[in-house]
Amino acid sequence: MEDLINIERESLKESSIHRLDGRIKLIITFIIIAFAVSASSVVTLILMEAYLLLLILLSNVSPSYALKRIILILPFGGFIALFQPFIRPGTVIWTGPLGMDVTLEGLIFGALLLGKVTVSVTAVILLSSTTSMQELVGSARRIGVPSDFAMLLNLTVRYLFFFYDELERIRNAQKTRCFDIWNKRTSYSWRLRKVGETIAMMFLRAYEQGERVYLSMLSRGYSQDSQMYTARSTLGRWDVLFAAANIFILALLHILQVGYW
Repeated sequence: MEDLINIERESLKESSIHRLDGRIKLIITFIIIAFAVSASSVVTLILMEAYLLLLILLSNVSPSYALKRIILILPFGGFIALFQPFIRPGTVIWTGPLGMDVTLEGLIFGALLLGKVTVSVTAVILLSSTTSMQELVGSARRIGVPSDFAMLLNLTVRYLFFFYDELERIRNAQKTRCFDIWNKRTSYSWRLRKVGETIAMMFLRAYEQGERVYLSMLSRGYSQDSQMYTARSTLGRWDVLFAAANIFILALLHILQVGYW
């Protein structure tokens, strides 16, 4: 939960990237991810990653904070890339102690996969660090995301911190009763049962809160035909220039990749 609070704190900073329209940032992020997935050159991905890191520096986001998030998320996709040199058939360039062969094709494919994951993760981190959660939901609605889906996202964001407070109340109540999940002097099965009870309690409180919220919405006129209000906004000159510059850079990298790399 501290990570969510830190993300919101970073998204409220002031910079030219923060002031961009949320729709532009969403669309450019999707384009960058699509470009990274289709890229076939490690050099292209390295240049793209360097460009994204430059944007992070210009956006006044803490570099250590951004790098920490990249390092924490990267293993989820990078773990698969590490096995590619050993499982992908091709020209053997090194033989390991247990008969594990490293192939050139597997090494190149693993490097490509790692680069694609890194660029995609960095693009998402840049987006989430410069755009608040509510702005992301509003921007998604303005670019055509279905109303029901946008409303679910909006409610999720709105009550995420509320449920964290509920979890903290439960944990504080457990601490006053001397419950410690890491206490090795207590039985493992007993600790596991208490954790299960905590999860069940959270589900019950989530259900009860959902019922209260739904009844409150009904009392205010909510129905199946209700539409979520989305404030209108116009694109400024800086928004258009930023989008055009990013598309130009991606097109240039694609041309260089096809022609030389």
